[in-house]
Amino acid sequence: MSIPNVLTIAGTDPSGGAGIMADLKAFGALRTHGCAVVTAVVAQNTRGVAAVTQMTPQQVRTQLENLVDDVRIDALKIGMLGSAAVIETVADVLADHPALRGVPRVLDPVMVASSGDRLIDEDAVTALRERLVPEVDVITPNLAEAAVLLDLDDTPREASDDVARALVTLGSGVLLKGGHGGGAKSDDVLLVPAESDEPARLSAPRIDTRNTHGTGCTLSAAMTALRQQRDSWAQATREAKDYVTEALAASGDLDVGRGDGHGPVHHFHAWW
Repeated sequence: MSIPNVLTIAGTDPSGGAGIMADLKAFGALRTHGCAVVTAVVAQNTRGVAAVTQMTPQQVRTQLENLVDDVRIDALKIGMLGSAAVIETVADVLADHPALRGVPRVLDPVMVASSGDRLIDEDAVTALRERLVPEVDVITPNLAEAAVLLDLDDTPREASDDVARALVTLGSGVLLKGGHGGGAKSDDVLLVPAESDEPARLSAPRIDTRNTHGTGCTLSAAMTALRQQRDSWAQATREAKDYVTEALAASGDLDVGRGDGHGPVHHFHAWW
C-alpha cells in the first residue's frame, strides 16, 4: 500500500504544540503524509491564546476543494473551526465531494479551553452538533465538551459508559476523553456502533508533567493516521493512546516556552 495522505482541517499554533502543527507532526511520526487546510490563524504560545483571525467560509472551501481535486485523501481529522458558517461549509464539502466519500473521519470538537472558557458561540455549537457530527465516524470530546454537546448543566466527573452512549445518539462513534478527571490513571471510553454495541475502556497511567499542550489535538490526529493502517477504530485508538502516553512521558526532553506555561508533547519521541 502507498503511504497514506492524511488531512487536518484546523487552526494554527505558532508554538508548534497544538492545531495543525501538532497534527502534521503526529501524521509524520506515524508514517503518513500530512496535508492541512487552515481555518484560523492563531497568535498563541505555551501560556495561552492572544488573538484569533478566522478564515472566511469561502477561503476554507477553496482550500479544501482545491486540495481534494488533486490529492488523494485517505483519512481526515477536523479540529478548530470557530464559526457556524465555517462548520456548515466543511459539513457541506464532506457530504457532497465524491473524493471524500468513505474516507475515515475524526472530529475533535474544540469548544472549551483548558481554563473552562467557551471558544465558540451557541450557533456554532448547534451547527457542530447537527451538521458536522453526523458526517464523521468518531468524535473525541473531553468531559467539558461532552457537557456542551449534550447540553448538560454540569460537567461529568469522569468518562462513563452512559455519557458515551448519550453522545453516539448524535450520529457518530465517540472517544470520550477522561484526561481532565482525577486519579492515577487516564481513562477514556470508546464506543463505535459500527464496530461494537459495547463501550470499551482505555486506560493509561497519568503522566506527571505540565507539558500537556496539544494533547487532544495529537490524540485525534494519531487516531486518524493509524485508522488507515489498522483494521478497526478500536485498534487505531488504543495505539493512538499509547503513542500520546509515550509522547507525554518524553515531553521533558523538549525545552519550549519559559516554563510557566504548558509545553508540548514530544511527537517524535520514538525517532529522536
